[in-house]
Amino acid sequence: MGEAKRRKQLGLMPDVHAFEAHMDAEGTVTFSRAPEDAALRELIEGALKASQPYGAAWDSEYRTSYVMAGRPDRFLETAEDVQSIPVPPLRRFSGDLVLGKTATEGAGMSFQVEGGSIRLREQRHSFDGQRWDSFPAHTDPRRALEYLLQHPALNLQGELVATFLIEQWGEGRIDVTPEPPDDLLEALEGVAREFHGDTPELWASTHHDLLQQDEEGPVPVARRLVLDLRRPAPLHSPLSLAFATHGNVEFHPNIEKSTFSLDGELWHPYGDPDAEAQEDALHPELAQFFDVETASVTVHADGRVEWEDGVIPEEHAEHLRTDLRESTGAGNQDAWAAWTGELLRSTFDHELAIPQDAELPVPQAVRLDIPLDALSDPDPLAQTFMESEVTFDGSHWRDLYDEEVPEELQPFAAGNTTN
Repeated sequence: MGEAKRRKQLGLMPDVHAFEAHMDAEGTVTFSRAPEDAALRELIEGALKASQPYGAAWDSEYRTSYVMAGRPDRFLETAEDVQSIPVPPLRRFSGDLVLGKTATEGAGMSFQVEGGSIRLREQRHSFDGQRWDSFPAHTDPRRALEYLLQHPALNLQGELVATFLIEQWGEGRIDVTPEPPDDLLEALEGVAREFHGDTPELWASTHHDLLQQDEEGPVPVARRLVLDLRRPAPLHSPLSLAFATHGNVEFHPNIEKSTFSLDGELWHPYGDPDAEAQEDALHPELAQFFDVETASVTVHADGRVEWEDGVIPEEHAEHLRTDLRESTGAGNQDAWAAWTGELLRSTFDHELAIPQDAELPVPQAVRLDIPLDALSDPDPLAQTFMESEVTFDGSHWRDLYDEEVPEELQPFAAGNTTN
């Protein structure tokens, strides 16, 4: 005991904080026991939200565990059959926040957090918050798998909710098409980095693995990953192709439609690497998917929003003008300068070297490509429109995706000695 006390005083023993947390069906976490330090409570709460399923994902996990416990009294064939299994909305977690040690030993599940780890000793579920149950902890995994595999519903997939094309270059640049919501962008980029490999060695080896070739083959300078985002399947399958899960969405790499480029110009399909390479090629189905009908809309610094006659249906005109003024800051000098400044910085991130105290020239107008099918969508248009051109004098338009940096920004070009 004396030795343990001495080690703790010297900081050699991990700092353990016990907790008991409750999570509802929507992922809201409350504590019945927790550290007094608010920062530690936030650390536990964030870890539980990131690691534990909720919503449709919890429904799927619970029903899968229910099936693997051998409890259904009939074969489950359809999604409706699976959904007939009631799901308890409440869960209770008992565990420890272990600081100073990435602990993995002991009963239960353990996962890392900043400065240590979370160890879950017990998880229970409840329909009413009074009676708490759990599935048997010690079951024969082969028997549990047999229970699961006998149900035809195991082959059902979750609903496809979105498809994204993620272009990643070996030096690190990532572009996502179409532009995702802000809260999804980081997850998409993270999945791409993990899938492609976050070191030059992993970048090469994951590429060679997909092609089933030896490590001596050429390494691509860029890769395009097609990710299908799906709702969780009614039952979790051990054969699922989901690469990662974010909230209630599973990320499924679509290898057949993904491509790579050895020179940055010609693209080879992973699904048929011997096929003739094509310039800037997309899989035909993807080309159709991303071929969205758009309208060109010009937003001026003074707040005017213009388009050609007949391009925008009259019933959407006023809402469109209001939405774009709010999204861009048009009509408000400071807000417009801030929005256009961020636009220019993000677009030319690798081409410009902008001192922190420097002020970029402010465009007089920006042209946007607006997806017509988004006009009736309740979400803000900022999540869907694409900036295409800017003008600094009202006459000469600069293509934001031209290879050349606009001449008005040349003083800030990386390597410019006058900068």
